[in-house]
Amino acid sequence: MRLLQWAWLGLTSLAAAADTNTTHESRNILPATFKPPPHFRNVNLVRNINLEKSYPRETINVVVENVDAQPQREYYLPFEQGTLGRIGGLEAKDKKEPERTGFTAEIVEVDPYSSTEYYKITFPSALPSKEQITLQITYYVLSALEPLPAHIGQLDKQYVLHTFSAYVPSAYTTLKQKTKLKLPTVDVPDVTTLPADLNAEGKEDPQKQGTTFTYGPYGEREAGATQEASVRYEFTRPLTHGKLLERDVEVSHWGGNIATEERHWLTNRAAALKNQFSRVQYQQSAYYNPPTHALKDLRFPLTLGSVDAYFTDDVGNVSTSRFRTNARESNLELKPRYPVFGNWNYSFKVGWNIDLNNYLRHVKGGGSDSYILNVPFFEGPKQAEGIEYERVVTRIILPEGADNVRFQTSVPLVSNTTSLHRTFMDTLGRTTITLTALNVVDEFRDRDLLVTYDLPFGARFTKPLTISAGMLVVFALSWVVGNLDVSIGGKKKTA
Repeated sequence: MRLLQWAWLGLTSLAAAADTNTTHESRNILPATFKPPPHFRNVNLVRNINLEKSYPRETINVVVENVDAQPQREYYLPFEQGTLGRIGGLEAKDKKEPERTGFTAEIVEVDPYSSTEYYKITFPSALPSKEQITLQITYYVLSALEPLPAHIGQLDKQYVLHTFSAYVPSAYTTLKQKTKLKLPTVDVPDVTTLPADLNAEGKEDPQKQGTTFTYGPYGEREAGATQEASVRYEFTRPLTHGKLLERDVEVSHWGGNIATEERHWLTNRAAALKNQFSRVQYQQSAYYNPPTHALKDLRFPLTLGSVDAYFTDDVGNVSTSRFRTNARESNLELKPRYPVFGNWNYSFKVGWNIDLNNYLRHVKGGGSDSYILNVPFFEGPKQAEGIEYERVVTRIILPEGADNVRFQTSVPLVSNTTSLHRTFMDTLGRTTITLTALNVVDEFRDRDLLVTYDLPFGARFTKPLTISAGMLVVFALSWVVGNLDVSIGGKKKTA
């Protein structure tokens, strides 16, 4: 049954691969005077900002009504200039019909003097006049939490500041709205309070319930209306920021193996130390393990069946690691060479092997052999406080001779290229696809990357034939060299 599901998924959904593979993050430059046409209005809008991790996750649920006389399908979501470059993982869907597909989101940029930039969300079909649709828009904001104060002691609590607008920025008139903040703690020394006359119900603004703060509800607001607010709360955890993650997945039919390697460049955006680092103080605190804003360890839940895990940094192999694998889990736990405090960097790489048969399916038909590979787009560490990544570059290195390569993933991409990668004893080189994503978070780490390709029957013998030919050449050269007369004088004749 699983094989049939793989085959159906690979051979039917990849028929539309051209649409799936194209970037939805490409920038369209619009005139500086551009304003979204007022085709829609927001009847009711609720925004949820989750601040429980080191990056905010914003979810907007909005009832959109078409107030134009003609059907419309392009909905614009505004962001302040400079903020758009930190928005990642934006996805839109029909909240009432979540299984409905066809929603796309792409960046459109107003050049060069406007203070506003936009995401354009395109509906699968045009919304008729006077009709409504309930949109759910989800995205993440990177580098959004600011440590305040910016310098603290080694064992001090850390507080972070998040600035936002109590009115949800919109390109359309909004009739009713509210914003909810979900915090990880009740230790909130500072939060912006707004006059009660702004609140549609005349209540204190915001309303607090446990770790949740609610701004609103607010009455009708015109397009572009904003109301600055901020909250400062305790978050004594690392603000782990991945500058770059490079991932190589090398597929070997001949060896029946998938070799995976990830290279990480991390920095901690937490508050910097106001004094020099004390190793003695750090070792003493290890006995009672208090909360800390330093990154002390990393946990990698690897794909089930992973073996031969290794871990090295810029200096060499680090022995403070532990790898456990069994029928239920494969976990790699490691500690950096030093605790990574605020504004400190750490770079390293990890790698492992896995049985190819568990993640590759062979589909016969059409006169050629087709294969479906299903692997995670990226893995990386999984931390309680979360990790954000500026750029993720994933390379799938297929066997030599692979062609007709197609792929599908739900991770928003900014580019994809196909090239040849040459390794030991290759002839023409291996077909390689390189996929790049910007501004993603660790919540995307388990999303699948589905790759379909054709591999001629004779291509599987390329490697052994190349090795055999190389060995024959070596033996032939050895025989020739062994029979050469390299003596200085000729051989003497015997009497």
